[in-house]
Order: sequence, then C-alpha cells, then structure tokens
Amino acid sequence: MFKLTSLNLNGIRSAATKGMQAWVAQSLPDCICVQEIKAQAADLSGRFEEIAGRKGYFHLAEKKGYSGVGIYTRHEPSDVIVGYGSTEFDAEGRYVELRFDRPGRAHSPKLSIVSCYFPSGSSGEERQAAKFRFLSEMYPRLLALRQCDGTPREFVLCGDINIAHQEIDLTNFKGNRKNSGFLPEERAWMTALLKQPGLPAEAGDALDLGGGMVDVYRQLHPQTTGEAYTWWSNRGQAYAKNVGWRLDYHLATPGFGATARTAAVHKAQRFSDHAPLTIDYDWTI
Repeated sequence: MFKLTSLNLNGIRSAATKGMQAWVAQSLPDCICVQEIKAQAADLSGRFEEIAGRKGYFHLAEKKGYSGVGIYTRHEPSDVIVGYGSTEFDAEGRYVELRFDRPGRAHSPKLSIVSCYFPSGSSGEERQAAKFRFLSEMYPRLLALRQCDGTPREFVLCGDINIAHQEIDLTNFKGNRKNSGFLPEERAWMTALLKQPGLPAEAGDALDLGGGMVDVYRQLHPQTTGEAYTWWSNRGQAYAKNVGWRLDYHLATPGFGATARTAAVHKAQRFSDHAPLTIDYDWTI
C-alpha cells in the first residue's frame, strides 16, 4: 500500500512543538503533503529538510510567516515542479508537484503527487476576489496535467482547498451560505471539477468541460458527516463540540482514485487547527 497524508500545519515550527515529527515517525506515511509551512529556507535548514527519513521538497512564500507548501517522501522523485506558472500566486508558495514517472510501472508510467494550498477569502472582499482568480487559474492547470506531453498522467492533489463542497461537509451549512468557503461559486467550481467530461457550452467556459476528478474521501465515505471534518475554528468550543468543516482533500484522477482502500481523519492529533487526512492506495510507486 502507498500511504499518503495531507496536513495543514499552520506553521511548521508551531506544529513541531506539538509533536508533529514524532507522529510522522510513528505513522510512517510514504508521502506527507503539508501546507501553511509559514517559514523561509533558513528556518527549515538543519531542522526540517527531512522528517522521519522522508526528504522534503518545498515551495515557500516570499512573504515571511506566510503560506508555503511541501512534500516529504521516502521515494526519489523523477522531477520536481515548484509553482504552477502563475504571475500572481507563485510568489505566495502554493504549489509543489513531485513526479514519479516509471516507464515499466504496471498501473501507469506517469504519476504526480501535488501539495497545494488554496487561498482563503475569509479576511474580506479583496482576498475573496483573489481566491476566485486562483480557482480560475487552477482549473485548466489540473485539466492540462491529466494530459502531460500528450500521454495520460495519473495524479493526486492533496491540500487545504478552503472549500466545503456539500452540506454534509460542515456543521452549520445553513448559516454559512454567504461565507467564504461555502459560497455557491466555490461549490460550483468543485462540482465542475468532479463532473465527468462533456461537451463545452457555447460560451466555451472551461468549467463546462468537466474536470473528471475524484474526491477520494467521498468515494470511500459518501455520507459521513462529523467524522469527515478536518478543520475547527479556534473560537468558542468548536473542536470540543465538533463544529467543523471538511476543507482538506485528496483530489485524484479516476485511475489513481480507484486504488484507494482506506481513509482516516486523525482528529485526535492536534498539531494545528487542521487534522491530518491519510488515505491508503493500492499502488506501487
């Protein structure tokens, strides 16, 4: 089995003080995709380049104490892609992709693991507008990644998507319909990404093509509510009362997603305001 974990750290140094490294050493995922590292290269040097024998690859934000993503892996990648070519968002450290291309692999010769941190729009209209711009850029990027150099590529994007897709993905769905993370436009973006490909509308909107992706956790647990939450506000007693949101995902191509066997949200692990999400895939890297 290939064990893959996604975790928003809300600061790697903070998560380390709460036992994150010991947990990784105990659970031993083959890869762990992390988001919101909130550190610069100098902060990682000598301390966070590796965790439990897994080498880290990073896309760090230019702004100190902000964003940043990484992937720790025990497998040697064939290529590393830092950023996705955005003139606006690559400076924010939101995308790193490891390619594990093996010509003789039976499943598929081409595989990518992506760690991605989608913007939050909760701070106001300006950042919400930026979030919508990010979504409009990321959609065609993911479609293009499925056909890389003219041949099919399997991949899984792990990360904090900052969108609760369905009503079962958050506790107070009625009261959050006008709030960032559960806006109709955000949910429609996710619905389109998961829709099977079809003919484009006359307007030629990229969303009308259908992304054909798989929400892997929902594939395994289509009706789970409270146990599916991966984020809780620090306000009030949200964590204690399990007033949460499902914001962390594995979004995969159908071929890779079909090999998923088990999924677990590790709610008891309190390294940040997010819980780790681990999925086991019947796949040989």
